[in-house]
This record gives sequence, structure tokens and C-alpha cells, in this order.
Amino acid sequence: MHPTSATQVLAGISVPRTPPVERALDYAHERCEPYLFNHVVRSWLFAERIGQLQMIEHDAEVLAVGTLLHDITLDERFAGPRRFEVEAADLARSFAQEAGFDKHRAQQVWDCVALNSTPSIALYKEAEVSLCTTGICLDVVGLQYSAIPSSEMKAILTEFPRLGMKKRMTLCFCHIAATMPETTHDNFVRDFGERLVPGYKVGASSVDLVANAPFDD
Repeated sequence: MHPTSATQVLAGISVPRTPPVERALDYAHERCEPYLFNHVVRSWLFAERIGQLQMIEHDAEVLAVGTLLHDITLDERFAGPRRFEVEAADLARSFAQEAGFDKHRAQQVWDCVALNSTPSIALYKEAEVSLCTTGICLDVVGLQYSAIPSSEMKAILTEFPRLGMKKRMTLCFCHIAATMPETTHDNFVRDFGERLVPGYKVGASSVDLVANAPFDD
């Protein structure tokens, strides 16, 4: 773990307690609905605990800020214009810079947020990005569920309950697919649009983009 000046225990998990982390917790609490706030905190706890259990050296402040702020644009009012992950990543990077992170650490926060829903890339990046994505994917789809001891899993879910997350999150994804399909052509929200949103049409596919490139061959 990257050295920090203080730690705290949440749901039995030791995590950093520094001004940037405390501000990120407050910021997420202000911006997120209760179910979503609990999701980002659980994701952080899962990510940090997996890093501890697997003895993965990482910057615990970067991991905390990136994970806690990864969904600050995910709500039914989101209006783009870019992918919700990118919009959130820009906000999170600005937050990190204002909190005193240097350029490299602030960019790591951006990567944590922007890539969290693209595990086929994020899991192979730096430890902070990989752990962030692992914790989030554990909470959303159960990735590495067995990596967290059952007693610790129970404690985390008790202190930060899911509050109908599957249904609430699905509504957010469907809202994005229905109102901003152009932001979904190359990400997982497309799956929700195709399955659950009547009349969903994403526009040009990657096949069209390659075929229509302005070159002779």
C-alpha cells in the first residue's frame, strides 16, 4: 500500500484516511443517490481488500479517489455529450488536481474512472487502475467474488447495503441508451439498449466507419 498519514476501518476493512479521501467520500455522498454511494464505497472496499490480500503494491489514495468518484455522472439526468465514464473522469481528475495530486497521479485517477467499465483493457493497466476495475466489477457482476472472505463480504454488504442496485443501475443505463445512443456504440451500455430499450438504434457500426473512411483503399 502506498504510505498514507492515517488509516480508518470501514466495514472491517482498513483504508486510508487522508484529506483527499475524506473529500472524495463527501463529494460522492453529495453527488450520488444512496444506492450508488453504497456501490462506490463497496467497490472501493473490495478493491482495497483484494490489493491487500493479493499483496499488490498500489497507491491507496489514487485507488480510493478513482473508485469513489467513478460513477458521479451515472444518474437518470445524465445528458452527455460524451460517454458517462469520460465525463466522470474529467471531473475526477479536476478533483484530484485540486486535492494536490501531481499530474501523474491525477491522470491515474482519470484512467481509473474512464476505463472502469472496459475491463478488457483496464485489468491490464497499472495496479491502481486494475484494482479499481476489479472492485467495481466484483460489485456489479461478481468478478473475483470468492476473493473476499465470506465474513468480510457479509460485513461490507451489511454496512453498505445494495438497495436494489441491479434495478436502479439498469434504469440509468437504459436512460443513457434511450437519450444518448451516440455515446453507447462502443461500450457496454449498448447491450442494455439492444435488450431493453424499444427502438434503440446506435447509428453507424464500426464496419460502416471502416468502410466509409476517406481513403481509396
